[in-house]
Amino acid sequence: MNILIFGGTTEGRMLAQAISELHKDRHSVTVSVATSVGAHELAGINGIKVIVGRLDEEEMVRLFLEKESDGKSDDRTDEHLQYDLVVDATHPYAVEVSANIRSAAVRTGVRHVRLVRTDNDGEIRGELLQDSDAVHVDSAASAAAYLAKTEGRILLTTGSKELGAFREIPADRLYVRVLPTAAGIAACEQAGIPYRNIIAMVGPFSQEMNAATMRQYQIAWMVTKDSGKAGGFDEKMEACRETGARPVVIERPRECGLSMEEVLALIG
Repeated sequence: MNILIFGGTTEGRMLAQAISELHKDRHSVTVSVATSVGAHELAGINGIKVIVGRLDEEEMVRLFLEKESDGKSDDRTDEHLQYDLVVDATHPYAVEVSANIRSAAVRTGVRHVRLVRTDNDGEIRGELLQDSDAVHVDSAASAAAYLAKTEGRILLTTGSKELGAFREIPADRLYVRVLPTAAGIAACEQAGIPYRNIIAMVGPFSQEMNAATMRQYQIAWMVTKDSGKAGGFDEKMEACRETGARPVVIERPRECGLSMEEVLALIG
């Protein structure tokens, strides 16, 4: 089976690793990641191919299909599916990317499944949220609208793609944690974030690291997505409780799909 995984997440890496270890002689695995950081995280997995770069729907369609010449004319080709299965293991908040994958799969007829992030620590996360004075919002824009009416320094842990939503808040209030890539730094520069306020690091981070960051920059507010254990959510919430910073939590979109075990069983 030829399998294409859209990853760059903990789940994508775990799935590729599991297939490599359990079925390395039976299946061919390609992993598509958006950044070089995602590719670096896959470096230790044997026998997989990695594609780096963000793809739109049309580029996905071209990726799913391969063209074969009929041998008679350079202008005549037949299109065949390049993959037997496409697995969407992108971030829970990558709604647009998931929609593009789904649409491209429908257009080409390739089999497609969504690997959802499941949390075995749901009870722990529930207690953290209940015990905190977290503000719950449905988007980065809603978080920005709420914080515009507050005072104090803000730690953004939602990534460089969300920076535009906070443009109405004075940039010197914002401390931004982004990936240490040229694109991440460029996004901060475009948003007018002072260089001293840019924290370029690869996570997830421990409670101690989060707490140290909040103390170092005297953070009053911390904006986070409900990314679960895989995304270091618990450690951020615990650090807020330890330091007194107040969390603003962007709720996770509702979605349906398969667990890791179910995807592996499907692959066989």
